Amino acid sequence: MSDSVDDRLIAKLQELDDRHDELNHQMADPAVAADHVRLVAIAKELGKLRRLVHPFRDFRKTRDHLLEARSISGDTDQDKDLRTLADEEIPELQAEYDTRLDKLKESVVTSDDANINSVIVEIRAGTGGDEAALFVRDLYEMYLRYCERQKFRVEVIEQSGSDMGGLKEITLTIKGGGVYRHLGYEGGGHRVQRVPETESQGRVHTSAVTVAVLPEPEEIDIDVNWDKDCEEFVSRAGGPGGQNVNKVSSAIKLVHIETGISVSMRDEKSQHKNRAKARRIMTARLFDHHQQAVDKERSAARKSMIGSGDRSQRVRTYNYPQNRVSDHRINLDLYALEKVLQGELDPLIEALQTYDKEQRLENL
Repeated sequence: MSDSVDDRLIAKLQELDDRHDELNHQMADPAVAADHVRLVAIAKELGKLRRLVHPFRDFRKTRDHLLEARSISGDTDQDKDLRTLADEEIPELQAEYDTRLDKLKESVVTSDDANINSVIVEIRAGTGGDEAALFVRDLYEMYLRYCERQKFRVEVIEQSGSDMGGLKEITLTIKGGGVYRHLGYEGGGHRVQRVPETESQGRVHTSAVTVAVLPEPEEIDIDVNWDKDCEEFVSRAGGPGGQNVNKVSSAIKLVHIETGISVSMRDEKSQHKNRAKARRIMTARLFDHHQQAVDKERSAARKSMIGSGDRSQRVRTYNYPQNRVSDHRINLDLYALEKVLQGELDPLIEALQTYDKEQRLENL
């Protein structure tokens, strides 16, 4: 075997296996056992490593059996019946080896993403005025249909309507097993090319919408002191809502002092509910901010990967006259626009997952 992707993968897994053993030794240290904070941190890391280490050890056993069978098969000094038995075992062991290796590849590059079962999705109108707002609504409905197919739960946290029935922006929480593996590639700029309802000359217009997908892991290592780290502003909510809106200061705006990230929430009549929602979104945005910084530090190669969620990056074009959806990251054109807008996103998402997996393996 040459120094291939497989070799690098196995070497990486061996490092994790060694780390797993090291942590187990630390757990047995009385000094560590007496330090509750350190003990909890080690237990969490061990829990993450087990998901990879245990399958890797099973793979290693299969690899050793396969190497042994090949050795016996090629050894002319061995008993003939033993060599025949080894020859019969090799195809079965090779198939088991390939299957286990493929599963390990999938686990290594997707383990973190696969454990995120909740995301916050923000869809906002960009250039294009009312036409962009109408496309925000179209994208929302597209994701809603896709989530129905996947049995994901969708909750609207906040929305802002436009004059023609569109949406200037909408914020959703989407929950379900491995939801980030499905929707994590949707972040970025989405462009629509079509004839607007208000266009009397029949000319095609181009409008833009931005999508952000913020992971909401169960354990977010983001510690926010809401009194010291953030400034909070309270005001009266605008828009419809009767006398309560005019008289009660229920709208909340949070500004994270260090990063400048801000969140405004005015969807609920209750100040407490708006504050809770704002803090939840702020935590997710801070986590996303932290992860992007980590990715940037890890490797410049990350720039070549997909799923970064940068809103300035144009990721997809929806061309109505040509019935075409183009994903610019993987140069994929699908002439099935209507199906995609009905929530049939599987061909796009599966192609993105495959490409991302290949890129991550190459950059191990």
